[in-house]
Amino acid sequence: MRFFTLLLATLVSLQSPVFAQENRSAPVTDVAHSSALAERLAIPFASGLAGAADAPVFAWVENARGVRNVMVARAGESARRLTDYREDDGIEIYGLALSPDGTKLAFVRGGDASFADDSLPNTGQAVEAPEQTVYLADLATGAAPRAIGRGHDTLFSPDGRSLLFVRSGTIMVSTGEGEARRVADLRGNAGDFSWSPDGTRILFRELRSGHSIVGVVDIARESLRYLGATLGHSSDPAFSPDGQAVAFIQFRDPPARLEDSRQSFWSVRVADLATGNVRTVWSAPEGEGGQYYGTRGRNLFWTASNHLLFPYEGSGWPHIMAVPAKGGPARDLTPDANEVENFVPTPDGQGVVYSANPGDLDSRTLWQVDIASGADRQLTDDGQFAFFPVFGGDRLAATLTDARSPAHMVLIDGMVALGVKPTVTAYPTPQSVRFTAEDGTSIHGQYFRGAGEGPRPALIFAHGGPRRQMVAGFHPIFYYHNTYIRNQEFAAQGYDVLSVNFRSGTNYGRAFREAPGTGREGASEYQDILAGARWLAAQPGVDPARVGIWGGSWGGYLAALALARDSDVFAAGVDLHGVHAMVRPVPDSYAPDEALAIQRLQWDSSPMGAIDKWRSPVLLIHGDDDRNVDYRQSLLLARELTARGVPFEELAIPNERHDFFRYESWLEALERTGDFFDRRLEPAR
Repeated sequence: MRFFTLLLATLVSLQSPVFAQENRSAPVTDVAHSSALAERLAIPFASGLAGAADAPVFAWVENARGVRNVMVARAGESARRLTDYREDDGIEIYGLALSPDGTKLAFVRGGDASFADDSLPNTGQAVEAPEQTVYLADLATGAAPRAIGRGHDTLFSPDGRSLLFVRSGTIMVSTGEGEARRVADLRGNAGDFSWSPDGTRILFRELRSGHSIVGVVDIARESLRYLGATLGHSSDPAFSPDGQAVAFIQFRDPPARLEDSRQSFWSVRVADLATGNVRTVWSAPEGEGGQYYGTRGRNLFWTASNHLLFPYEGSGWPHIMAVPAKGGPARDLTPDANEVENFVPTPDGQGVVYSANPGDLDSRTLWQVDIASGADRQLTDDGQFAFFPVFGGDRLAATLTDARSPAHMVLIDGMVALGVKPTVTAYPTPQSVRFTAEDGTSIHGQYFRGAGEGPRPALIFAHGGPRRQMVAGFHPIFYYHNTYIRNQEFAAQGYDVLSVNFRSGTNYGRAFREAPGTGREGASEYQDILAGARWLAAQPGVDPARVGIWGGSWGGYLAALALARDSDVFAAGVDLHGVHAMVRPVPDSYAPDEALAIQRLQWDSSPMGAIDKWRSPVLLIHGDDDRNVDYRQSLLLARELTARGVPFEELAIPNERHDFFRYESWLEALERTGDFFDRRLEPAR
């Protein structure tokens, strides 16, 4: 009966405001800025690399101390800053697009790149929320960028004269002069845009409730039609080189609790634009890889050599397949790779460049393979981490990091930095380690050994996602760039830190990613966290009585779960915007008794399910405009900890989103994290 009472109270609390509750949290301590941490968090971070189709011109966003600006560089020339923003105002810049000849650049400023059509963020707490604005810059004249409308998802036409963008489900086209033209109103959220080779049509994927479809807009004829709609999803549409056909991936979501079904759930299809006829070019065989899983980027390309390129994990690992567009057997272009993370065809259509971890699961290198022969070659060194390859004309660039250098843009030919390559000389390289979970699963992690002889306190770090992998260096995602800095600073202050790549994460194969019983289905990944804590406690110089845990998002969920289940192991924890009640509606396909059992399992997989055992102090951090994890998840936990007399501290950040937009928010959160552990675990000074 207690389970049903708590479950009902939890569901009610997450659906309605909580009023006038007693606050028994610990007093907040003012924290002076740590000069080392503040300095490191201010290091320039580069993201959003874009290239021109026909010219060696690249553009990206640089974030330094929360000040975001657009950078532009031509291969062989120095980078220049296109914009002149000077404030840590929390306004994102994203959606960079270059015209094919590299003379024009479009970008979006304002809004949230992850929730482009959602309500506008105001993380800088301005009197008026900043608009989501599309800007256009003429790189040839050097004139300042000018606003041309509200929207996102920018893309130039093949002749560079027209710019596509989207505004609240409406496709707009601008020539840069006068008002943008409305060309189509859509019911759902659109993405995966491309222009036909002759610039007369626009191809897109439209996400609707429970399904997605592929559509084509004919601008001149003012017509809209959809291609090959199914009772499932259509994604990643691509025009043929002659513009007469469209390829797309079609897939269905497998039924709930049938993750190991051996049936085929997806295929690659081609639609003839003249007739509307759709044919299946390739279908996933039954067995391993029968369920669709894509990479972090575009997942279907129609090359100039008339091959269709797409990912498939029939080997248990995501690889790149090539199949003739007319149909035929598919070939694995990356048989020696482990997990391909993203890929792009070469401009001539004869090859593919991809980022993967062959030979070392904790690495990330760039490779190029010839489609016809299968011959491949490594493009980047093993000591670097290479992500997101992009062509500018026939020149290849990518985002690179290592243990001491955060994300920066590099021309692969000659390994020449396009812009700033910052380096932190004081940071050592974390050690890649392995340990074994209770069920025998081998788990990877990165070990940051703390300064000093000991006895030292220690910390487990749990990443978010959970579809993520941490590496022994800076991460190309801003969130984990910041947490890497925090972990390095912890080590410098005398903490041992173990970052755990727990099951359900990526880059260790499908079996690891789709491990049974994770999350709300049993929290099986928690045993990896617990095994990591025991491994860490056994390291020379570590005090096993002073082991803490911290993490954000899914990592916040695991931190809270650790404190609820094993306060005897974890002496303190920091929970950034974690999920605390994993209970969700059960699909209609279940009988009532099955649905009840599922909800019981969800509850038992939640921190709330073990909260009566929680004893260790915790710091809760959450932005109250979080669109990924509802703020009410932390309201719920604060209330329940208060009721049980569990000591907690809190940092609520008004108007902040999930991945904090402002430098000052990150600095405050991570300084408070350090201060909390310093007081609770008392490292030697």
